[in-house]
Amino acid sequence: MGAQQVAERFAELYGAAPEGVWAAPGRVNLIGEHTDYNDGFVMPFALPHRTTAAVSRRTDGILRLHSADVDGEPVELRLDGLAPQTDTDWTAYPAGVVWALREAGHGVTGADVHLSATVPTGAGLSSSAALEVVIALALNDLYGLGLQRWRLARLCQRAENVYVGAPTGIMDQTASACCQEGHALFLDTRDLSQQQIPFDLAAEGLRLLVVDTQVKHAHSGGEYGKRRAGCEKGAALLGVDALRDIPYDGLDAALAGLGDEEEVVRLVRHVVTEDHRVERVVGLLRAGETRAIGPVLTEGHASLRDDFRISCPELDLVVDTALATGALGARMTGGGFGGSAIVLAEATDVDTLTKATEEAFAAAAFTPPRIFEAVPSAGARRLA
Repeated sequence: MGAQQVAERFAELYGAAPEGVWAAPGRVNLIGEHTDYNDGFVMPFALPHRTTAAVSRRTDGILRLHSADVDGEPVELRLDGLAPQTDTDWTAYPAGVVWALREAGHGVTGADVHLSATVPTGAGLSSSAALEVVIALALNDLYGLGLQRWRLARLCQRAENVYVGAPTGIMDQTASACCQEGHALFLDTRDLSQQQIPFDLAAEGLRLLVVDTQVKHAHSGGEYGKRRAGCEKGAALLGVDALRDIPYDGLDAALAGLGDEEEVVRLVRHVVTEDHRVERVVGLLRAGETRAIGPVLTEGHASLRDDFRISCPELDLVVDTALATGALGARMTGGGFGGSAIVLAEATDVDTLTKATEEAFAAAAFTPPRIFEAVPSAGARRLA
């Protein structure tokens, strides 16, 4: 749904035109999985798929929320009644952003909101972050808060961590807020320093496919939290602030120091090697060796599958089928336990890879996957 359509639907719902229309994208993470809450490196880029919001201010302490994807009238919430982990519906994400802004001392007095989204939910493509960021950007503009993009991302992360109760890192919100068209974002999640790395696949005759397995996940579920707690335990046992502080060339010594903590050993090994993979990919892209990142992506999948243990049969089938059909590299992307995989391929191989993947899923009696090209796109912005 375009900006004009979203604005028109807003007017139908609330009886007046919105003060503005904003959009925030979902993201694909090229490399750097489960490193963000370990103060590590990540490398996402924004998708053309986005959440669009038409928004107007209110002065009466009321937040009204409506989504094109949900039947019924707008949900009405009182700002003074917002409290962490009291809402288990989709409204927790935008309400959480309002709560986080107000808790930080920003004078948000209410809003009317209509939302429309094209980011697939539960696919590991950060639909929740897109929803949070579009609300934060709209309120930042409307209320003249003057907050920088990285700070908006921090507030959105707080909304998801505290208000929603999902222990996610900072990558998704920063990607949605800060990515640039035609680039991947090399982000240091410790200090939030950013480098925009050119990533123009089409110019090199390459494509990056996203394969949505249609297996849904929820970050607020227990398994994601267990992995994070295990990483924090590893850092504590090794006497560091975060696993980011374990150097790659010191990994063997660190793992030896963990003794018989087998699960922690696996988690630590993934995080340290994954940070190193991000740095390798950055180096290869800067050197113009884009095809050479393929094997690094595949290494990342093996680590997520075997050490972090967050893959699933559908994700493994995507990767195995892609590699057997000539892909340059493939791996799961996102938090795991379902969601999507990415496949780096020559442009001329896309049709063959798509057909092979669809046939493999049919043979395994899996739900047919959704396959589309990932094009590095612009971050959050005002549309009207």
